[in-house]
Amino acid sequence: MDLIGTPLQAWPDGAAERDAFVLARRPPRRAKDPWSAPRVLLEDECASDGTVVRSATVFLTGRECPWRCVMCDLWKHTLETETPRAALPAQIHLACRRLDEPRPAQVKLYNAGSFFDPRAVPESDYEAIALTVAGFRHVVVESHPRLVGPRLPRWRDALERAAPEGRPPSLEVAIGLETAHPAALERLHKRFTLDDFARAADRTRDAGAAMRVFLLVGVPFIEPAGQLESIRASATYAFARGAAAVSLIPTRPGNGALDALAAAGLFRPPDLRDLEDAFDSVLPEAPGRVFADTWDLVAFSRCPACFEPRRARLQAMNLTQQILPRVACTACASEARA
Repeated sequence: MDLIGTPLQAWPDGAAERDAFVLARRPPRRAKDPWSAPRVLLEDECASDGTVVRSATVFLTGRECPWRCVMCDLWKHTLETETPRAALPAQIHLACRRLDEPRPAQVKLYNAGSFFDPRAVPESDYEAIALTVAGFRHVVVESHPRLVGPRLPRWRDALERAAPEGRPPSLEVAIGLETAHPAALERLHKRFTLDDFARAADRTRDAGAAMRVFLLVGVPFIEPAGQLESIRASATYAFARGAAAVSLIPTRPGNGALDALAAAGLFRPPDLRDLEDAFDSVLPEAPGRVFADTWDLVAFSRCPACFEPRRARLQAMNLTQQILPRVACTACASEARA
């Protein structure tokens, strides 16, 4: 799992210089309205007990994350100012009005940043948000590891107070570890260490919440030959720290900074086979659930002839948590491999 040597000026060492590198290469941002109805994604997911449940992901509009991770493109969906008070409860209310009955069992409140960033999610909104999601059985929020702290139990307590008949939804925190390779993690400019992640995992467990971990498939700065070994080691680390689920997310170019790293030879955009290889490698030995992110998966496909059956295979594996035979394709020679 060797790192790729950094060409001169391709990726700076200092934090301020890295921030400037990322910001200077961003494409224009479209203005977002924090009072409009958010996008909602409905999908099925394998729950912790092995059953398949309906899940609603609500993509909230709030303040941009204060960190400038080199691979992030979520800032495109955020505000440059603090999230107005009461805006998020209004968004979630509008989202829930669009859901058919019976309501999905699970809701993911993803705000393109950290739920426990008070400038992104005002703590004064916790009670109103909790009342709006009280009818769900399971609630997932996301956070940077360094922000998992006292606000987590306060959010848990708000859910408990809002619960009908004293039956609050179970709680899960999704954390972007990205990689457990310490040197690559530092270069991603995530601004946390593995020790920070371990503390966040412990605090999540102590609050009685489950933890979901996001890992990148195609980590910048790691040699291509070491990518599969790295993803296996990262998944092993995440589960050892208490992850109930690991989501494998192909690193998506197009945010400006990643494109510059690719031009410098520090990043190779992954393709569909890379995701398949990672999923097939991690799932058999995993003590918890493993998911392959299939959002906009066509962007990683090089062959239209086999894309749909390959996507269907990944989706079926997400739901069954079982390895299925690889799809053979005479058009692109993507035959099954051991």
